[in-house]
Amino acid sequence: GGPAASGPVTNLPRPSDAPAPVVTDPNAKSIKTLRVEGAQRIEPETVLSYTKLRLGIKYTAETLDQALKDLQASELFADYTISGVETGDIVVHVRENPIINRVVFEGNKHLKEDKITKEVKLKPRQIFTRTAVRQDVGRIIELYRRQGRFAAIVSPKMVALDQNRVDVIFEVSEGPKSKVRQINIIGNEVFSDSKLRDQMVTKQSRWFRLLSSSTSYDQDRLSYDQQKLRQFYLTEGYADFRVTSAVAELTPDKKDFIITYVVEEGKRYRFGDLTVDSEIRDFDNKKLAATLPMKKDDWYNAKQVEDSIDNLSKTAGLFGYAFTEVNPEYTPDHDKLTMAVNFHIAQAQRTYVERVEINGNTQTQDRVIRREIRLAEGDAFNSFQVKRSNDRINSLGYFQDKFEIKQNQGTATDRVILESNIEEKPTGQLELSLGYSSLEQFIVQANITQRNFRGKGQELRAGINYSYYSKSVELGFTEPYLFNKNIAVGIDLFRRDYNSFNQVGDNRQTTYSNVSTGFQIRAGMPLTEYWQIAPRYQLSYDEVGLDQATYFTNGVCDPLKAGRYLCEAIGNRLTSAVGYSLIYDSLNSRLRPTAGQRFAFSQDIAGLGGAVRYVRTRIEASKFKSLGSGFVFSLSGEAGYIRSLEGSRGPGIDKVRITDRFTLGEPQFHGFDIRGIGPRIKRAPYTTDADGNQILVTDKNQISDDALGGDAYYLTRAELELPLGAGARELGLRPSIYVQAGSLFNLVRPLPTTGFPTITDVNGKVTVLPITTPVVDSSGRQLYLVSAEDATNVGLVTTCSIGYSSVGGGACSGSSTNSVYQTSTAPFKETYYGGTSKPRLTVGIGVNWASPFGPLRIDIAKALLSQPGDDKKLVTFNVGTTF
Repeated sequence: GGPAASGPVTNLPRPSDAPAPVVTDPNAKSIKTLRVEGAQRIEPETVLSYTKLRLGIKYTAETLDQALKDLQASELFADYTISGVETGDIVVHVRENPIINRVVFEGNKHLKEDKITKEVKLKPRQIFTRTAVRQDVGRIIELYRRQGRFAAIVSPKMVALDQNRVDVIFEVSEGPKSKVRQINIIGNEVFSDSKLRDQMVTKQSRWFRLLSSSTSYDQDRLSYDQQKLRQFYLTEGYADFRVTSAVAELTPDKKDFIITYVVEEGKRYRFGDLTVDSEIRDFDNKKLAATLPMKKDDWYNAKQVEDSIDNLSKTAGLFGYAFTEVNPEYTPDHDKLTMAVNFHIAQAQRTYVERVEINGNTQTQDRVIRREIRLAEGDAFNSFQVKRSNDRINSLGYFQDKFEIKQNQGTATDRVILESNIEEKPTGQLELSLGYSSLEQFIVQANITQRNFRGKGQELRAGINYSYYSKSVELGFTEPYLFNKNIAVGIDLFRRDYNSFNQVGDNRQTTYSNVSTGFQIRAGMPLTEYWQIAPRYQLSYDEVGLDQATYFTNGVCDPLKAGRYLCEAIGNRLTSAVGYSLIYDSLNSRLRPTAGQRFAFSQDIAGLGGAVRYVRTRIEASKFKSLGSGFVFSLSGEAGYIRSLEGSRGPGIDKVRITDRFTLGEPQFHGFDIRGIGPRIKRAPYTTDADGNQILVTDKNQISDDALGGDAYYLTRAELELPLGAGARELGLRPSIYVQAGSLFNLVRPLPTTGFPTITDVNGKVTVLPITTPVVDSSGRQLYLVSAEDATNVGLVTTCSIGYSSVGGGACSGSSTNSVYQTSTAPFKETYYGGTSKPRLTVGIGVNWASPFGPLRIDIAKALLSQPGDDKKLVTFNVGTTF
């Protein structure tokens, strides 16, 4: 720090303006001279102004003692004495309190320094006083107590510097968060302690609640839990319930709290007469009463009363009454233990929308928001349309979560102003990521997306994806409102290079490659508020090939190496397909829905030109429902079928090409590997046991596995999203449990690749022999291996059956008799699996985690039902990091 301030010090106490005391003691002396020694920053006159000592006045011992007390009260001085008492030459000796150079905090890990600085009063260039230090220590401890750290200790220290300056250091020992060790409940007879603890937000500290913040003590939460207890009892019919006391005791070690509630349950009530009394003439009281969710003689339930109030208010809103008051009037009968409730609907005027206000949007154009609002100026108010507008705006994803349109009183009682206070969030995303996936191994991605391009709600995106098995480049643009009409149009350009692979144990071997280049034009048009139709057209050029060095013999695809099914798949083709989707969507959010449902029926017809002809049909449906307390249940299902238009399927031949078929497995169906379900061919080679007998290999690491896809599939999923405490939510954890069932099927069973020759010995033992294939050159000439008779060219390949020529078909020289050059394919057994529609069933738990090193998804799924040949997988994960 720098030198002490040379000017006057701020924040000095106010000097005393009282007159000098009148001394009547005859032995009192007069002050002859009066001066101050030791003052540096404070003027001597200012020092004396804090006392009642004045030149010429009489003084006694009491007068001087009071002067010292006054100097102490000023809190300006570290030491103060008075001399010259005997002679009357009074000298006031002072040593000023130091100036604060710095205020330092050490040991504060869980409480940011800026939060502490805002609370403490000590600041640099102010006068140091021990009283102020003690007060700031109390303030810091209170901050930690608000965080639940009641064992926090703050030790102040002062480091002396030159020029009468000091550094003030607060050493903080934060200690652990004080947990709730025990919650005791006294007076409950109907419900157990554990049942009542379940209703509370505060939980007892246990090992399985390691990530939960609800185990920390919070005074505000204590009051809230009392309300939760009362709400619970009121929903169970105990209308007289009350909490007589709630005490939280801190254990001596200050690590834990013990909370004790004393309750009075009272008697249980049933509903009495339930009536509706409406002052609005449009409403029929009896019909409204018939819609109430509870009936007379049901157990009293305060939650049903609240729901009835909401439903009656919404009903009034549907008829255009925006500001309707519904007041429940209770009439208890303590003898019969009944509670009669009359819902009084106050007189209200039918309201109309005066105007729609949109505030806070700096980037997004007004019309982008207004076109999602289902009410306009002058329309009759309708609460359903307001809620629908909320859902549509939230689904855009441009604004803060939990956006809500407010209903304000207009300039007249029959006018309402709809106010939309927008808080925009970034809609552009630039991502460069490197990750690892259990499916694709190493992944490199580069994506740029702007979901609100130019503030017009347009979406512009570009992406590059590279992994061991796939490479793609895609560009896309969507205009949601073409020419300001409710018609969406978009175009996608793509080049996708995908490699399929078979599974040999833990090794994946690339089989066929599929390079697809093309574009798609799409549109979307609403039919009603919830229904829309989305036509599209796609043109793509597909190049399907196999590695010739691996799978070809004599220049053609070898079924012994690749299989008939893969040899039939290779080739280039042009696909021209027109399609449409008929969609019903009432979800309250397209991003993270908690209510509503969605249905889609889609068809794509290839054959409008091109070389491929088929009809592909898909159906999808999903429903979401909030169960309260953060639980969200969802049920979804999908199914698909593809049929070739190229004629009927022949024996062993499926007219739908392998690249157009459906596949099923991870990531859609957890519990199974990628393409782990459905029709497939597995090849098991033969080996010889210790006794020389030929047997099939059973080690899965040596068996190849080729997924063929299917022409039909179905998949269903039931999922429950689980809520977590605030601490886990802060970590970005979002778990769910689910059950899935599905199947992939309806493929023509492929014919066997080949039959291997066999021999049978005298004992009847059958041995499968390899197949040998003569090798020819590119002109179809038989190739030979030069024999040892020609020592110069032995082992070389030639077209000469006798002699040798280095040129194919050239003149042969020499007399060696050569052997036919041929390849040998070891025997194997080929087995077809998966041609069944029987369901596979899995149960699992998944966790999404917004981790510090990128988004992480972990699934643990157990297959309870499977079919022979399926490839199961217990744990899958996907993780990436952004840089």
